Amino acid sequence: MAKLNPVPEGYHNVQPYLVVADADALVDFTVAAFGAKERMRMPGPDGKSAHAEVHIGDSIVMMGTPMDGKYMPGMIYLYVDDTDATYKKALAAGAKSVEEPNDAFYGDRRAAVADQHGNSWFIATHQEDPTPEQMRERMEARQAQAAKS
Repeated sequence: MAKLNPVPEGYHNVQPYLVVADADALVDFTVAAFGAKERMRMPGPDGKSAHAEVHIGDSIVMMGTPMDGKYMPGMIYLYVDDTDATYKKALAAGAKSVEEPNDAFYGDRRAAVADQHGNSWFIATHQEDPTPEQMRERMEARQAQAAKS
């Protein structure tokens, strides 16, 4: 008998898993907001998805509805081709703005939204590879600016 790969085909060593009150609604949100492709929904005893999976780009995001009622909102950092367009699409799909698109000191253009379950989605497009010195200088300038506000 051949030995199985400890990581199933298509998955990564680290898999995001979001636990929310309504996994079906979260699947629908990710499809509308981020162009996710639904992989599967596994219904629980009540007919709602106890476990579901979507494919976003080259990654699988798992989500489920806990049977014990304990939810754990999470945060996902999502790389996309166009931060601004994806941010607008997420808002149109029902997300709330957490941070408008901006250029981060570490070289990403990013924005942040919250879905209806309390999960944070940082949406980013990598634009440049600053040196560690440039990042330090930019971070210090940002902190100085924030202190003035």
